Amino acid sequence: MENQKDRVKLNVGGRIFETTATTLASAGRNSFFGAMFDENWNLHSNATTNEYFIDRDPDYFAVILNLLRTGELYIPPKIDKKFLYREALYYGLLDHVRSAECDPFDGNRLRLAQSITGRPVGDGAGTTQAIRASSNGWCCVAQGSVVRVYDWMLQEHPTINLDYRRVNDVCWVDSENIVASFDRKSDIGGIGLFNVSTGKLSYKHQFTNQLKDYTAGTLCFSSDNKLSSNCKSSSNGCRIGVWDYVTGELMNNIDARTLGDVSKLQWYDTNCLMIATTYPLNQNCCIVLFDIREKALVSSWNGSAWEERNQYLVSRQLQKFVDVIVIKNSNSICVVDDKGCLRFIDLRNTATTRSCSDESCTPITAVDNRPCYPKLAFHEGQLFSSMNDTISVYSGRDWALTSQLRQSHGGPICDFSIGDLQ
Repeated sequence: MENQKDRVKLNVGGRIFETTATTLASAGRNSFFGAMFDENWNLHSNATTNEYFIDRDPDYFAVILNLLRTGELYIPPKIDKKFLYREALYYGLLDHVRSAECDPFDGNRLRLAQSITGRPVGDGAGTTQAIRASSNGWCCVAQGSVVRVYDWMLQEHPTINLDYRRVNDVCWVDSENIVASFDRKSDIGGIGLFNVSTGKLSYKHQFTNQLKDYTAGTLCFSSDNKLSSNCKSSSNGCRIGVWDYVTGELMNNIDARTLGDVSKLQWYDTNCLMIATTYPLNQNCCIVLFDIREKALVSSWNGSAWEERNQYLVSRQLQKFVDVIVIKNSNSICVVDDKGCLRFIDLRNTATTRSCSDESCTPITAVDNRPCYPKLAFHEGQLFSSMNDTISVYSGRDWALTSQLRQSHGGPICDFSIGDLQ
C-alpha cells in the first residue's frame, strides 16, 4: 500500500489529478516535475491547499501522466500529436514521449510512419541530391541550392540557403551542426559549417592556394573530427581534401587525378580513407584504401580480383558498380553493381562473392520511366539496399534477405539514410 504522504494532488487547467510523488519523480531531475522536489527528492509541501496548480491543457496532461505511470504511450484519437509533443516539451518530457513512441530501429520491421509531400523532385534546381539522417532522429534534405532540416517529428526548421549555389553534399557532424559542400559562384567552391536550429553559417573551411580552383563535392566525417571531401577542377582533375572539423584548417590533400571523378568517400578507421569512383560517372570503377597519415596506399589487396593500375588498386571483376560502403565489423566492402547484385570484397583475402542468387540479379529497370538510384546503407548489423521503389534488408553471416519495404507511390527512391531516435 502506498504511503499517504506519497500522494499528490494536481490541478491542471481546472481538472484534479491524483498521483504519487514516486510517479512524478520518474520524470527525472531536469523535468518540470523535478523542480517540485528538493535536493533529497522530497516533494515540496503546499500546506495551504494541498494541491499544485498547473495552467496547462488537462487532456494532454492526462496522456503524459499515464506515460509516467505505465511507461507506455497511448494517444487517443482526439489528441493532436504535434500539440502533445509541444506539451511534452513544456514538461521536459519530450525524450520520454519519443522513446515510448519509437521502438529501437529494426530493419526487419520497416514501415512508413510519416511522410512529407509537396517538394519538387526532378531535373534542375529542384533535384533532391542527398538525404542525411542524424543520430538523434533529425534529417536534412539537400535540394538545389537549399538544405531543408527536419526534427524527429518532421517539423521543418529554418532553411539553409546557399544563395543560388548548388549544394553538392551534406553530412551531420553532431546533433546541432551539418557541413555542406557547394558549387563555385564568384569565389571558390566551398565547405561550410551550419547550425541546424538557426540555419546560419558558422564558418567556412579553409581552401589553400593548392585548392583555390576546386569545387568541393562528396563529404564524409570521421569519429575523430576529420572531414574529407573530393574537390574537382575542370583543369586539374580531382584532389581529396582533409580538414580538422573543429578549426576548419586544411590538414592534408591527396592527388586523385588518376582515379577520375570520385563519387564516394568513407573512413575505414581514423587514418584510412576509402575512395571510390562509381558508374555511371566512370566507365572504369575503382576502390582505393588510402592512409592519409603515411600518404600511401594500403597494400593489403593482392587477390585475383584486383590489379595495380596507375599506382592504385582497381577492381577488374566489378567494372561497373553504382554504390559502395565499408562494413567495418566484417572487414569487407559491399558494392551494388549495374545489374542490382550485391557483392562483397573481403579485405582479408580480397575474395569477391555474391550475396544473392543469380535469379535476383536482374538488370536495373526504371519505374514510371524514371531512372533508378541504387543505394547502400549499413546499421546495427543489417545491410540495406534500395532498388527502384523498394528497400531490401539483409542480415546474418550470409547476408540473407530478411525483409523488404515497397512503396506503391512516389516513384524510385533517389536516396535514403538511416538515423536513430534512441
